[in-house]
Amino acid sequence: MSLSVFWFLPTHGDGHYLGTSEGARPVDHGYLQQIAQAADRLGFGGVLIPTGRSCEDAWLVAASLIPVTQRLRFLVALRPGVISPTQAARQAATLDRLSNGRALFNLVTGGDAEELAGDGVFLDHKERYEESAEFTRVWRRVLEGETVDYEGKHVHVRGARLMFKPVQQPRPPLWFGGSSEPAQDLAAEQVDVYLTWGEPPAQVKEKIAQVQAKAAAQGRKVKFGIRLHVIVRETNEEAWQAADRLISHLDDATIAKAQAALAKTDSVGQQRMRALHSGSRDKLEISPNLWAGVGLVRGGAGTALVGDGETVAARMQEYADLGIETFILSGYPHLEEAYRVGELLFPHLDLAVPEIPKPAAVAAHGEAVAHDFAPQKVSQS
Repeated sequence: MSLSVFWFLPTHGDGHYLGTSEGARPVDHGYLQQIAQAADRLGFGGVLIPTGRSCEDAWLVAASLIPVTQRLRFLVALRPGVISPTQAARQAATLDRLSNGRALFNLVTGGDAEELAGDGVFLDHKERYEESAEFTRVWRRVLEGETVDYEGKHVHVRGARLMFKPVQQPRPPLWFGGSSEPAQDLAAEQVDVYLTWGEPPAQVKEKIAQVQAKAAAQGRKVKFGIRLHVIVRETNEEAWQAADRLISHLDDATIAKAQAALAKTDSVGQQRMRALHSGSRDKLEISPNLWAGVGLVRGGAGTALVGDGETVAARMQEYADLGIETFILSGYPHLEEAYRVGELLFPHLDLAVPEIPKPAAVAAHGEAVAHDFAPQKVSQS
C-alpha cells in the first residue's frame, strides 16, 4: 500500500530548539509560503494547519497559500461551538472550490477549558462531543446537497442548504482525532479518516481495533492516519544527536510549567501523551526509535521517529501494517526538515504523490436571484 505523507505548517512558531527563543525565527507569510512550496515540490500529500489561540487562523493561511501551490492539500480545522455548521459548510465548499478540490477538514472539539471559555464555549467533555456530533451531522448533510432541518440539544437549524457545491463529491473528506469513548463513537459514526498521535505501535493497534469495531457496528469503514514528528539524518547516531540538541536549551522550570499547563486539559489524548514521559527527561525513547522529548513542552503530538531514512521508514511500515495509511509529519525547523525528509526518507517509502488537479468546470448562471436561487433560462413568447 502506498503511503500518503503530509507535512505541517508551524503557525504557532518555529526554530532550532524547543522551549526557548534561542534559534527561533519569525513565522511570516513568506516563510509559510516557503514551507508550503517545498512540501508541494517534494511530494508531500498535504499540510496540516494547527488551530487554537496560539496559532494564526488556519482557514486564512490555507486560502493565502492556494495560489502559490499546485498539488498540496490543506487540512484545516472545523471548530464546533464557535461557528454554525451551515456557515462552516459554506466556508468549506468555498475553500474546496478555490483550491480546485484540495481542501480537507479536521474536526477539533478542543480540550483546554480556559481556551474554550475564551471562545465562548462552556461545555464539559461529554457535552462538547455531543455538540460536535450534532454539528457534524448537519455540516455533512448540507455539503452533500441536502436541505436540512435539525433540532438537537446544541444545534438547531431550519432549511439549511448550500447553493454552490464543493468540487469533491459528495463532499470533502472529514478527519478527526480523539482518544476518549465519546470521540471514538463520533469517529465511528461520521468520520472518514481517524487520526491518532504517535503512541507506541501496541497502543495504536488497540485504538485502531476499537474504532474499527465501533464503525463496523454501524456498517461503516474508517481510514486511519497518525501524527508524528520526525528527526531523520544520514546515520542513526546523527539523528539521536539532533534529538538531544532539540531540547538542549530546555530547563526543568520550563518543563514543569508546560506540564502544569497541559495537566489542566480534559483531553484523553493529551493525558496519554503526558503519560509516555511523565514530564521527565529519563527514558525518552519509549519504543524503538520513538522519542517522547517533544512532548516535554509541546501540547498535542509529542513524539518523534528518530533515525536514518531506512530505520524511520521501517518504523513507519510497522504502523502501516496496523492499518495507518497517512502520516502527518513535522520537524524543527520545518523548512529544512521538509527537505531532509524528502531527500533521506522518501526514497525508502512507497509514496503516494497526488497529481496536480485539472481545473474544475464552473457553470455560468448569472447573479443569484433574491439571494435564493440561480436564474433559469426562459423562452421568450
